[in-house]
Formats: sequence, C-alpha cells, structure tokens
Amino acid sequence: MTKTILVTGATGTVSSTLIEQLTKSPSVSVRALVRSEANATKLRAAGVTAVLGDLDDPDTLPSAFEGADELWQLTPPGPRAPENSMNALWAARSAGVKRVVRMSAIGAAYDAPTRNGRLHALSDAELQASGLRWTILRPHFFMQNLLGAAPAVASDGAIYMSLGQGRLGFVDTRDISDVAARIFLEPGERHDGKLYTLTGPASLGLSQAAEQLSAVLGRSVRYVAVPDEAARAAMLQMGLSPWLAAMTVEYGRAYAAGWGDFTTSHVSDVLGRAPRAFIDFARDQWPRLPR
Repeated sequence: MTKTILVTGATGTVSSTLIEQLTKSPSVSVRALVRSEANATKLRAAGVTAVLGDLDDPDTLPSAFEGADELWQLTPPGPRAPENSMNALWAARSAGVKRVVRMSAIGAAYDAPTRNGRLHALSDAELQASGLRWTILRPHFFMQNLLGAAPAVASDGAIYMSLGQGRLGFVDTRDISDVAARIFLEPGERHDGKLYTLTGPASLGLSQAAEQLSAVLGRSVRYVAVPDEAARAAMLQMGLSPWLAAMTVEYGRAYAAGWGDFTTSHVSDVLGRAPRAFIDFARDQWPRLPR
C-alpha cells in the first residue's frame, strides 16, 4: 500500500531534492504544495503531482491536504513563519495526517540569538504538543548558501560575508534531503519524537573554506569579513527585506562569537554514512570558472 506525502516549500533547494528522492520509491505518492499555477505546471511537467495552496491563507489548504498521510513541513523565514506553520499543522490534523517531519533551524530555542531561531522554537513546541507523530530537523548553515558568493569569487577571487572568524559545522543540503527521505521511507518508528541537529563532518572557518575552494578551482580565493552594517546595506541594496537582512546580520554576529562551532553525528546516525565534506560540495556544485 502506498502512502501520500505532502511536501511544502516544494520549489526550494531541500524540498526539490527530497521530491526527487521520494518519487523513486514505489511505496510513496508525492504531492507538492505550491502557491502559483506556474510552479505547479513546471512540477507537473516533471511528473510530480502538484496542488495549489498558500500557507498564508488557511482556507486554501483543506483540499490540498485531503488524503495526505504524512507531511514535510518547511516554511520560509519571516515574521509570519509561525503562522504558516500553524496553518499547515491545523490543516494536517484536520485531514488526518499521521506524521510530520519538520525542518526547523539550527539552535531553535526561546533564547536563541536570532529571531528566526526563536520563531522556530514556537513552531517546534506546537508540533511536539500536537499529538501527531513527529521528527524535527535542525540543520546548520547550508554549504549551498555560499553559492551566492560565486559572482564575487569569479570577479574578485573573494567571499564577502559577515561571519567574522567564526567556525561553522556547514551542512550540505543534499544531506538534509537524504535524512528526510530516510525518515519517511524507513519502516517503523525509530525516528518518532527525535530532534536531529544536522551538520557536516567538520567545523570550518570561511578562510578554511576559501582555501578548499581555491584547491578545487585552481585559483586563489580569499575570505573577506564584512562589517555588520556594510553587510546589511548590501543585502538591502540587493532587494532583501529589512527583516531578512536583520536576521542574517544576527546569525553573522552569533557565528562570529562561536555559536556555530560544533558538529554532531546525527547525519551518520540516520544514514549510516558520513555527511558530505565541504570540499565534496565544492567539487560537485560550485560553478566552474575559467582558469
């Protein structure tokens, strides 16, 4: 018997890869929740069942959730994230969904040094008290976030970010998707009630990451630590909202103070293999540059 898994945040990096993995299983029917018909059309062209719904508007959700057995719950960062999560959880309970696998944030807690972490703590607690089966993933800083620096690496040979000299347990988003897929596909209840903090195998500073990227690209790459306010101004100029720019600066301050300098065994605990190293990410996914 197949089970239906509803995937929210379906066009994002983690969810897109998760959909690809789940659709390979004959025991799963995947349903992707999107807000626009254009995105639905793209997914359907790729053979994915797509339904329309908006987590900002709970009235759009009942038909999308109807018949779903399990939920991948991912909400975009923002001040309405707890509301989005609440709407998804309410729709899931109303539709008879049995299990939720939720993507939270690194260090989510009521005293987290970022507003994003504090908001995720609210939604984590709501899910834990819901009466549904649940697993919560709290991934560290994505390696793929550094792809935003690719143009500067190409033009200046530099990664400009406001993380100071902090070290981070960077995680490859493919490992997040792999963990989520394993939780959905593995029989039994081993992952029920578990909180997994997902990291890579090593805690690295951006200077070390730049050295590894240099080795892969065959050209010099350096890390330049940007002051907080300069980073905020640059993000606003690029079109980020003031809320997202401020949130990013908060993370930078926390990481510069050593908040992210750790790794865990949780990826290997779930998958039975080591998480991908930064140099593997660089070899696989960094854009090739002229030498």
